[in-house]
Amino acid sequence: MTTTADSATSTPGKETAPPPPGNAGSPPRARRRLGPGRPIPFSWAIGPLLLLAVWSIGSATGWIDERNLSAPWQVVTTAQDLIERGRLQDDLWASAQRALLGLAFGIAVGLVLAVLAGLSRIGEGVIDGPVQIKRSIPSLALIPLLILWFGIGESMKVITIALGVLVPIYIHTHNGLRTIDSRYVELAETVRLSRTAFLRHVVLPGALPGFLLGLRFAVTSAWLSLVVVEQVNATDGIGYMMELARTYGQTDVIIVGLVVYGLLGLASDGLVRLVQRRALSWRRTLAD
Repeated sequence: MTTTADSATSTPGKETAPPPPGNAGSPPRARRRLGPGRPIPFSWAIGPLLLLAVWSIGSATGWIDERNLSAPWQVVTTAQDLIERGRLQDDLWASAQRALLGLAFGIAVGLVLAVLAGLSRIGEGVIDGPVQIKRSIPSLALIPLLILWFGIGESMKVITIALGVLVPIYIHTHNGLRTIDSRYVELAETVRLSRTAFLRHVVLPGALPGFLLGLRFAVTSAWLSLVVVEQVNATDGIGYMMELARTYGQTDVIIVGLVVYGLLGLASDGLVRLVQRRALSWRRTLAD
């Protein structure tokens, strides 16, 4: 008596194909992720915490000479003393005012120049060249000339910060405008959008990613410029506090100033990234 399975296998002209090797009885292979993976909560703090751990271990074991780099606990004690005397708050407020003024002026001027150069061939010919020249000249190299023009007061300090902010805002916003898909412009012309509607519906969304990227660089540049200008005949500010500490060999006070600058830069960048994430929530990128 022939079974159904035997008859199926013995049917002339019909051969059953063997199963693919490696697949019989094995679960389906999981898809391999090629991206960076899911976001890690508070990943921005991993690097600073590791740096702090190395610093603490080095100070506790004697690998780091406290004459060259004060221990973290000594820096905390010094910061508490400066806060109790009110000195740190006053200097921090003076530094924040300079940085915010320079940042505001630099963003405004850089944005206007980028729009003029990005939407006009004549504007690009007039503006882009000088800005590219300025890009190759560090703002700090202009300090001697700015001192001759504006003196050693607050104007020179704010203008130096603004010049450092202007370039990244212009470069990235201008690039964002130039990379807008030309089909959107043609569509706007076809539906006869007004100049105001064109700026609002095409130019602004197209330039926003570049502007926010430039803003991240601009915020960092503002703090970098502030470090230097506050050491030029300043009477207050974090930089002045550090310069005075250098005169008296107070390493712990210098480290306090550096930590404050680092925290300000980290907080500013985090704020801009938060705005960037919310403003560009319609995009799907590897960072999501």
